[in-house]
Amino acid sequence: MVYPRFGLNSFWNYKATCELVGTRYSAAPLGLITVAAMLPRDWNIRLVDCNIVTLDEADLRWADLVLTGGMLPQQRDTLRIVARAHSNGKPVLVGGPDVTSSPDEYAVAEFRLIGEAEGIIDKFIESWRSGDSGGTFRAGEFPDITRSPIPRFDLLNLRHYMHVGVQRTRGCPFVCEFCNVIELNGRKPRSKSTAQVLRELDALYHLGYRGHVDFVDDNLIGNPVAVKPFLAELAAWLKRRRHPFEFTTEVSINLAQDDELLRLMRDANFFAVFVGIETPDKEALRLTNKKQNLRIDIRESVRRINEAGIYVNAGFIIGFDSERDSVAPAMIECIEETAIPVCMVGLLYALPQTQLSRRLLDEGRLQCDSARVASDDLTDQCTSGLNFATLRPRREILKDYRLVLDRIYGPEKYFGRAMRMSCRLDMRGHRVRVPFTRTLRDLRTVGRILWRSGVLDREARGPFWSALLGCALRNPRAIRAVVAFSALYLHYRPFSRFLDARLEAQIQSLVDSTPWH
Repeated sequence: MVYPRFGLNSFWNYKATCELVGTRYSAAPLGLITVAAMLPRDWNIRLVDCNIVTLDEADLRWADLVLTGGMLPQQRDTLRIVARAHSNGKPVLVGGPDVTSSPDEYAVAEFRLIGEAEGIIDKFIESWRSGDSGGTFRAGEFPDITRSPIPRFDLLNLRHYMHVGVQRTRGCPFVCEFCNVIELNGRKPRSKSTAQVLRELDALYHLGYRGHVDFVDDNLIGNPVAVKPFLAELAAWLKRRRHPFEFTTEVSINLAQDDELLRLMRDANFFAVFVGIETPDKEALRLTNKKQNLRIDIRESVRRINEAGIYVNAGFIIGFDSERDSVAPAMIECIEETAIPVCMVGLLYALPQTQLSRRLLDEGRLQCDSARVASDDLTDQCTSGLNFATLRPRREILKDYRLVLDRIYGPEKYFGRAMRMSCRLDMRGHRVRVPFTRTLRDLRTVGRILWRSGVLDREARGPFWSALLGCALRNPRAIRAVVAFSALYLHYRPFSRFLDARLEAQIQSLVDSTPWH
């Protein structure tokens, strides 16, 4: 089983931060180890994560079958893995979200699994055992994920990852035009049982893992009525186990409207959430069906989440059709007023098989760029985008993007937001017990951050010390959050500079009067 590599210059490739904390990559390949648990017990499995080790020819020669697949930003490396397997005479099964959205891109693979593995993998295994040399297996409907097994966490070297993932639900009730979640996983959230999720956490616990666990759900609170008893049970499990884990997840911003839900997430040791704010442009939110963000005050919502002891990371998008003038000043103002340090700002990308891509295709505006995506090792939602004819000049959109990145990831603004958010975090009751060796590693990490950001980096050291000392004086319980934001800054600042150079070159190559470019 081979997990493809993400591009080195990707928003999600926290190489500098990983090196700082003594790990090799940010997130473990949860999808692949979940599939591993569905395979026959008599199969010998080797797992190679190309983000942390090099795929060796000896591994390919050893195998009878290579299983791989991933997301769109991994497409190029997935195809490279297929080619290497074939050069060693080995057949390949490709699965995952990208082959499900774009199966034709993987026609070279002998076997393709379209849809969620729980719904179809048994048919593939039957076909393989009968000696078939190829085939495409399509899940007919969204499967019951209470049938999903405990992932094979034992296949991982857990020390190599900043955090490990688990999953409780799939699907999201909202219908955002640009999102592929409802296409891949459906609008009706499907849940594992509480006992099932706790067994997965027990498996991690008994392997000796401690610390950060990410619930990778599309929207953990997609069914708020069902998630509340789960969170109560999770808090009780943590208490029995003496708080071995702390959690992050992705939610919709309406979390802030439910005081009980906020309290339950706090009690269950959630310390951060990712939310899709997308844009301060209300017309863009309306036209793209992000209507849940229209009904609430974003700034007040972020503040309420912070006051529950949970900090917010957010996604923003530039390039919506409703943008007629510069969106940059309003977006920068929104980010500053919410005091969100970590913002994933990207260019709008029409993902395959989404409402957006279908609309743009009908309008004759969708550009076929699959070859560019497959050949561009830097592709993610930040470094690629606008794969369609824009309604305002593309050059102006790129200028907006460049301006936002320059302002929000400058050290003074970044550490200013880190201090303001940390100062309003109520961290009373949050706890996590880790081994002494992990404590030593964390202390070394703090020392490296103090040295690199507080001494070596002339541009950042003033804002860094201001944020650290400001939080120490006003809210010392939250100083760990400032340290965490400082570690992430060591990735985001170079990444923003990389994007700045890339955007400058793109802008210079465009002709003002040609919106297609």
